[in-house]
Amino acid sequence: MLTSRPALAEALPELAAHPISETWLAQRFAALAGGDPADPRVDEAALARALRLMRAETMCAVMQRDLDGRAELPEVTEAMTLLAEFSIRAGLTVIGRELQAIHGIPMTPDGHPQTLAVVGMGKLGGRELNVSSDIDLIFLFEDDGDTAPPPGAQGGGGGLRLLSNHEFFTKLGRKLIGALSELTSDGYVFRVDMRLRPNGDSGPLVCSLPMLEEYFYVQGREWERYAWIKGRVVSEISSEPARRIERQLASLVQPFVFRRYLDYGVIGAIRALHEQIRHEAERRARAKPARINDIKLGRGGIREIEFSAQVFQLIRGGQEPELRVRPTLAVLGVAARRGWLAASVAAKLSNAYLFLRRLEHRIQYLDDAQTHILPTTPEDRLAVALAMGFPDETSFMTVLDEHREFVAEQFDEIFADKAKAGGAAGQGDCECPPQLWSECLADETQAADLAAQLTRLGFTDAAGSLERLRAVWTSSRYKALNETSRSRFALLVQRAVEGASGTPEPDAILARLLDLLSAISRRSSYLALLTEYPRALDRVLHVLDGSRWAAGYLIRHPQLLDELLDDEALAAPFDWPAFKDQLRRSLNGHGAEGNVEVQMDILRRAHHAEVFRILLLDLQGALSVEAISDRLSELADAIVDVTISTVWPHVTSRHRDVPRFSVIAYGKLGGKELGYVSDLDLIFLYEDDDDRAPDAYAALARRFVTWLTTHTAAGTLFDVDLRLRPNGLSGLLVTSLESFRQYQFREGGANTAWVWEHQALTRARFCAGDPEIGAAFEDIRAQVLASEREAVPLAQEIVAMRRKVLDGHPNPTPLFDLKHDRGGMVDIEFTVQYLVLLHSGAHPALLRNAGNIALLREAARLGLINEPLAEAAAAAYRIYRKKQHKLRLDGVEAARVPAGDVAEERAAVSALWSEVFGAAEAG
Repeated sequence: MLTSRPALAEALPELAAHPISETWLAQRFAALAGGDPADPRVDEAALARALRLMRAETMCAVMQRDLDGRAELPEVTEAMTLLAEFSIRAGLTVIGRELQAIHGIPMTPDGHPQTLAVVGMGKLGGRELNVSSDIDLIFLFEDDGDTAPPPGAQGGGGGLRLLSNHEFFTKLGRKLIGALSELTSDGYVFRVDMRLRPNGDSGPLVCSLPMLEEYFYVQGREWERYAWIKGRVVSEISSEPARRIERQLASLVQPFVFRRYLDYGVIGAIRALHEQIRHEAERRARAKPARINDIKLGRGGIREIEFSAQVFQLIRGGQEPELRVRPTLAVLGVAARRGWLAASVAAKLSNAYLFLRRLEHRIQYLDDAQTHILPTTPEDRLAVALAMGFPDETSFMTVLDEHREFVAEQFDEIFADKAKAGGAAGQGDCECPPQLWSECLADETQAADLAAQLTRLGFTDAAGSLERLRAVWTSSRYKALNETSRSRFALLVQRAVEGASGTPEPDAILARLLDLLSAISRRSSYLALLTEYPRALDRVLHVLDGSRWAAGYLIRHPQLLDELLDDEALAAPFDWPAFKDQLRRSLNGHGAEGNVEVQMDILRRAHHAEVFRILLLDLQGALSVEAISDRLSELADAIVDVTISTVWPHVTSRHRDVPRFSVIAYGKLGGKELGYVSDLDLIFLYEDDDDRAPDAYAALARRFVTWLTTHTAAGTLFDVDLRLRPNGLSGLLVTSLESFRQYQFREGGANTAWVWEHQALTRARFCAGDPEIGAAFEDIRAQVLASEREAVPLAQEIVAMRRKVLDGHPNPTPLFDLKHDRGGMVDIEFTVQYLVLLHSGAHPALLRNAGNIALLREAARLGLINEPLAEAAAAAYRIYRKKQHKLRLDGVEAARVPAGDVAEERAAVSALWSEVFGAAEAG
């Protein structure tokens, strides 16, 4: 290029002094064409020549900076992307102006001007354009209609040859392609590839948005979802018609590419696409052996890194807005940050990608050819090795092979056909092929054989299990499945039978698993997940075997199946600050910020995933009952805190950027004894002298409760109980800090806090929101609890309240109610509350919200109660909680057990109660 352009050779040092920028491109075009693209003096001929000269200058400047080591890969690809965008926009401006002078302005049916939107796909869309790349384009326009004379045209524009919009934009598209790709004495600008448009080469050159929408939902294929990940409008987006079509296009593309559920079905689609690409590469290599070293399409090449990154986008992008980015390295970064890909693996894939892309450029620098194949001549191979910074070809090839081997290994790990492997290993004792089970069950003889097989496998109710299986095969849900899903479903049913046979209750486990499969049958991605990853099915069986409640939770939230694959997340420590930071990023990410429905679903999915993580650890025996409650309470605190900060911007009456507002937790959350399905007992406090504050914080509280309790497509978060606020249900929804203080201390009158409210205060704590208000609440709590009280009246109040609680929870069964019956958990909790209210003034250690067991021991240490009785009651409380927890996991609503199972514990609790409250009971 420099030999044929002496002036360019002379100007190159100055051209290469700085990175290519939009400003530089605009200035060079104006100098070369005699004006900017909007200047009427710039015609198509001037456009074509200026763009080609600019391309030569840009190419040489980029090469010089790259080979000198002054430009990293992002600068190189950004420079080529900027050149492509400028060329497209300039071409549309110049050619569009000339066509409008002949044919008029394209209009929508309701009279608005239209523009041609050019969508850049592939490397252009991802701002990753290489130095000798085709540009993949799609031409779109808003709607059918016709051209019309411009407003104020002389003579009404009668001399114009009016066209349909489709005809006009087709002409514009063809001329733009020519302006970019025709080879002249000045060269070319970019080769243009239009094959990614709907229906490819057989489809129309330009496409209206209604046609594109119909195509997506009727004919759109999985590989097109992959292609559209990088799709981006590269024509101008500053005018109203351009912004309008960009908005409409985004609303069509996002649901097509990013499904609202976890889409594991895409693994097979990408695997099939890659196999086609690899087979084609191998076919070409056989025809021309030099092609064996294709660093893009060959084994371990650039395409495998792109596939390995973008599979995360297609699987998770519908639920994770953070993944809706285009550059490959950005996707790898998100996957590593979220723990979906090990950080070390992401780093090595990124390094391999940078190495291969730099190598791709050096191969293309040789002859300005769109090739990804290592040169065959020794001279060129050595030149490439030296340009990559290696002293010789051998050392260069060693590093190249290391990168390619690692990439290939990772690709195979992600895309190996685990379904086939699992299917081959899973034939077991069920001799009827999976796809023929429906026929086998319909035949009496074969059904009898299946019943015998089930009996041999340990099923005690073979007839009942067969009936459940028959119901599945004859259900409308199964009949509605396509062939692929039916095959997967059948294979999973067979594996379910075999997996359930290894559990203590195979009939019950099979019933639960069939319920789960029925629930997910219409989500092909979930069927794909369980067939692609047999390990996930093993863990499903473990969950179903471990807990009836867990089985129901998984059936209600099948998206949690994804968590069964995440060993690293399961083993990672609970980091709630990091959890909140990540959740806030998701809530404020692309497509989520300001969208209430999306944000509410993000909150729910994040909560469900963490609950399920705790549940899995629980079923593994890795957490004590106390640790489970601690984790669930910490999670609730985190969700409450993030919800406040997310809801506040939606409050139209807000008067400050950060609310002076706090949430106080009572009850189980206050005592950090939260269970899997516990309500949240909350009150709301604020400290703000602004006249607008009461209304603003009341609106915040209402919205906050709505966000927690509303049932959305992703489920619910919590039920919220607000009855413990000052004056109960008749009181204000939010209370100022000063009003709360006065309510707690005022003597007499209707607004005086009752003893039972002070009992509740023993288990209250600051949960989330403004920490200064939280600290002030803790001070008020300490003062209230430490107030001087008379022992006898206090004991009588608490004994009376205990009778009311017992009367309010009758137990008509011979079983012992672990919580409410005498000698149960409420007796222990009331005893602790009495000790705190009576003695914390003299013994501040009792003010700590440390839980009932710790406070019992502290009271014994202080000599307030008998130590052996305290230890026995504390041990009983722990046993009660374990039994209650086990019953809850088994789906039992009322935690009741045979009285004889806890006779010793009941006696210990009753003895402590008698020691503390004997006199009051007698009175």
